[in-house]
Amino acid sequence: MHQARGYTFVMLLLVALVAALSGCPQPPDQAQTPVTEVPTEDTPADQPQGEAYKIGALFATTGPASSLGQPERDTAALLEEQINAAGGVGGRPVEIIIRDTKGDETEALNAAKELIEKEGVLAIVGPSRSGTTLGLVAYIEQSETPMVSCAAARKITDPLKKWIFQVVPSDKHAVQRLYEYLGANDMTKIGILTASSGYGEEGMHQLNDQAEAAGIEIVAAEQFSDTDSDMTTQLTRIKGTEAQAIICWGVGKAPALVAKNMTQLGITIPLMQSSGVANARFIEVAGASANGVIMPAAKLIVADQLSADDRQKDILVQFASDFEAKYERHPDHYGGHAWDGIHIICNALETAGDDKAALRDEIEKTTDFVGMGGIFNFTAEDHYGLTADAFALVRIEDGEWKLID
Repeated sequence: MHQARGYTFVMLLLVALVAALSGCPQPPDQAQTPVTEVPTEDTPADQPQGEAYKIGALFATTGPASSLGQPERDTAALLEEQINAAGGVGGRPVEIIIRDTKGDETEALNAAKELIEKEGVLAIVGPSRSGTTLGLVAYIEQSETPMVSCAAARKITDPLKKWIFQVVPSDKHAVQRLYEYLGANDMTKIGILTASSGYGEEGMHQLNDQAEAAGIEIVAAEQFSDTDSDMTTQLTRIKGTEAQAIICWGVGKAPALVAKNMTQLGITIPLMQSSGVANARFIEVAGASANGVIMPAAKLIVADQLSADDRQKDILVQFASDFEAKYERHPDHYGGHAWDGIHIICNALETAGDDKAALRDEIEKTTDFVGMGGIFNFTAEDHYGLTADAFALVRIEDGEWKLID
């Protein structure tokens, strides 16, 4: 009996001791050791792990160029989701940090400094506009951060800048395509209307620079501001010349007002626009006056009209399908520019990792990359990497984009 009581007492003592020990804190080295999570249906085995690769994005999501920046922003959000769902980059997640430039050079510079100096991004995609991109050149080169611009001015990468690349078919090639069309249709005299912005000024330069070789005479040259609400004065002056066509170069609402004012003034000669308005917003603002307008554009907006042997067709159609499924609207080529920039950076990250200099070098090695804007071939001498073939020539018919060639 005494033995049984003694045994019972010992057992009770042991139970109490175990209970006491279970409430004690673990040694620091054990308490801080993370537990490896076993993948379940909610945490797939290919889920990216570790510190995210940070990519900065500078888009004009508000302001006069919001028709460019908003689809770029939406594409970036879609790609971040898709890339991470597919396992990230090299098994690590990607974080795309978006900042609104408002289409303003000062805003863009401040945002770039925040992304690089505070957020620690490895690269930047954007800005949306030529002027804001050119305003960042000195800072980007000094910070030694790769930047892939979503703007079209040829001088963004010509002359060459070590840390800056470009994924938008250039205004040089856009003018080339328009002048080829004019020549093929026996139109040699034109009036031009260009925006008083970095993009508009570069367009004016290209229109003047290529005119003589293309057999084109510019018989009138007018300008407008992004915020102008009426173009009748400029168009009336052009109407009084021998112009056989008008070329307008700008972004935002103003170019759509040119189309509407031409209708109001009874001007029936062809209107051509830059690729800067190859988006649904132009058709919405111009309304019925958009019909008949011709412009160069990246192939995305006419992807379903491309021939079956076009190397870009499959990925263009897939992106359009993915974008429509998420946002319930058709993408335009501005979203395509963000797609190209982000994919080129992510492809380079696979090899370069966290090293900015190595990342720049890998971006420069991009070869035969089939993207939304064309087929890219960067080199140490060329950070643009496209040819005039990147552009399709399109006409608006009954509010829809139609491939001309």
